[in-house]
Amino acid sequence: MSSSSGPRPLVEPAPSGDARLDALARVLAIVDRLRAPVDGCPWDREQTVVSMSPSLIEEAHEAVESIDRAQERGTVEELGDLFMVIALIAKIAEQEQRFDLAQIGNAVAEKLIRRHPHVFGEVVVGSSTQALANWEKIKEGERKDAHKDASALAGVPVALPALQRASRVAAKSISAGFKWADVSGALAKLREEMGEFEEAYAQRERAPERVEEELGDVLLAAAFLGHYLGFDPEKAARGSLRRFEQRFRRMEGEVGERLRSAPLPELLAAWERAKAATAEAR
Repeated sequence: MSSSSGPRPLVEPAPSGDARLDALARVLAIVDRLRAPVDGCPWDREQTVVSMSPSLIEEAHEAVESIDRAQERGTVEELGDLFMVIALIAKIAEQEQRFDLAQIGNAVAEKLIRRHPHVFGEVVVGSSTQALANWEKIKEGERKDAHKDASALAGVPVALPALQRASRVAAKSISAGFKWADVSGALAKLREEMGEFEEAYAQRERAPERVEEELGDVLLAAAFLGHYLGFDPEKAARGSLRRFEQRFRRMEGEVGERLRSAPLPELLAAWERAKAATAEAR
């Protein structure tokens, strides 16, 4: 609720000479005002760290979508929304005397310095692969020192989308030395899993649960293959889904109300025309 004297304008932070710092300071000043007990925003004042946490995932996904679509203006906007959520969570925690943005910033700064000894120390690396291996080794040491899960696979959030998590697990297992010599090994593994899936499907009446298990193994092997090829399986799947939706909608527009009754050969022919048209549009 505003004071009786009317709305109070935002007091702009003094310029620092660095446009990046000036922009961040402006966001923080706005968040401080939104959480102000007298003339802040009622909705923002009601939020908690827990209530805001889902917004981290939502805004991150929206940012990824804009990046995938090469929408620079949208990417700027969505990354701004993500930063705003982080700043608001930090402000809420600060008011609850739990932690603040300074602690968040210093924690990540110290971590970056500690995990980049080849940049801020005297360690020498010859490639990004070596840099990543050092990073994982340092993380593993940190977990051991903190008496946390020190597995080479530790630190991958269970809540990640499955293909994204598979990519992270693949990277960690490869960095730990559990890897094929080249792409051909990963491709052969995918073929092996496809064979096991076909075998399970043929015996689905005796052991139906194996069909799902083997399908999962196929998807996992495909995700690992993507990592060997240098592709993000999550991004690849999003791209395939986007193309499928474009083609389906075009086919749907051509067939119209007959979509549910048209014979499959007619639908497939319309699909191929949609596929050709969307390919030309790219």
